[in-house]
Amino acid sequence: MGGHGHGEPYKVPDPSIYKVETIPKLREVQEALARQGLKDPWLRNEVWRYEPSIMGTHASRARAFFLRGLLWGAIAAGVHIGCEYAFSSKDDHGHGHGHDEHAEGHH
Repeated sequence: MGGHGHGEPYKVPDPSIYKVETIPKLREVQEALARQGLKDPWLRNEVWRYEPSIMGTHASRARAFFLRGLLWGAIAAGVHIGCEYAFSSKDDHGHGHGHDEHAEGHH
């Protein structure tokens, strides 16, 4: 079972590695619940979402999101502009030619 004879496809981490106390936002939630006499036994399951070593920081995730394709996009734009320049005709495709002839025909 699990991966067609290649062993388990993943290793489930031990739950004791996740500590609510190490995450300030979750600690605030835990304290707010405690003030009301409540406790969330599943709050520990959210620790991984806030752990910078696992998910990164908000800034690093935003940077990765916005810059993900920038290099390849810049390369593609450069190639496109280079091809456009290389394959375009050096004349102005008739723009301006015959303008005077066209204007003379209306007199």
